[in-house]
Amino acid sequence: MSETLGHVHRNPHLSQSAFSRSIQALEHSVGCQLVDRGRKDLAPTKQGQLLLEHARRLVSGAQQMANEISQFNGLEAGELRFGCGPAPASGLIPRAIGRFIGRYPKARVQFQVDDWQSLSKRLLSEEFEFFVADTRHFEADPDYLTHRLRPRKWHFCCRAGHPLAQRDSVSASELISYPLAVTIRPPNLRKVIVDLCGKPDYTPNVECENSYSLLGVVLRSDAIGIVGSYSDALHNAKGELVCLKIDGLADDLEELYTRYGIVSRAGYRLSPLAAAMIEEIKATDEQDEDVCSLDKIAV
Repeated sequence: MSETLGHVHRNPHLSQSAFSRSIQALEHSVGCQLVDRGRKDLAPTKQGQLLLEHARRLVSGAQQMANEISQFNGLEAGELRFGCGPAPASGLIPRAIGRFIGRYPKARVQFQVDDWQSLSKRLLSEEFEFFVADTRHFEADPDYLTHRLRPRKWHFCCRAGHPLAQRDSVSASELISYPLAVTIRPPNLRKVIVDLCGKPDYTPNVECENSYSLLGVVLRSDAIGIVGSYSDALHNAKGELVCLKIDGLADDLEELYTRYGIVSRAGYRLSPLAAAMIEEIKATDEQDEDVCSLDKIAV
């Protein structure tokens, strides 16, 4: 049965007659109807859906096995797939990958940038071996393993020529009197912004997950942005960006710090390349220095 499944799964362009014979062979093997022939789209029955899910896991497992064998034969070979959130993708992960491919130049690395909800689904479907994102929804779940990375500070910022740029500090009302170009996906950032503006349904003027794009808006307008102290985007804006100190917003406020980490599935063995990449991320995180400080200067 598994051989037939694999044949059907790997050959999406089978002729109708060949496809029908394959389905009939499967139905004969399992002793039940797998396809609803009364529907034009030949949707799977409940039994067919269950079998399809198992088939996908079998194919994924076979691909992973081949990849791991390739990696064991020579660690520099093989393919690594993982995911990360927008914030880690703006600095930490590119730096870690740069170091990683220096050690393993023949390895193929694919990483997907997305929100933690989507990354979690792809981890469960075994598209990824791990991801790097906000860990708070996984830390107490026994089905996951988490490794917290260093918390990094978020900063409100504006361009050097902004009307607020020379102020020692600004009030919340002054801050929100200007357009905000931010991401409010992280729940901690959403709370900070909602508390400042006093509107639970607050929506930013410009919202995006890409820090480079948001900084581009901030540098070309009077919009206020939020940027992480780890971001490579700050290197490109050096001397053009000012960190703002907000009245009543304590520097050690927990919500102003990231809560990112490495998330993998408990009970699942990581491939050699995945384990090596995780160690590189940890090492890079320990060695990284924040690009900017709390001082109100053009960074």
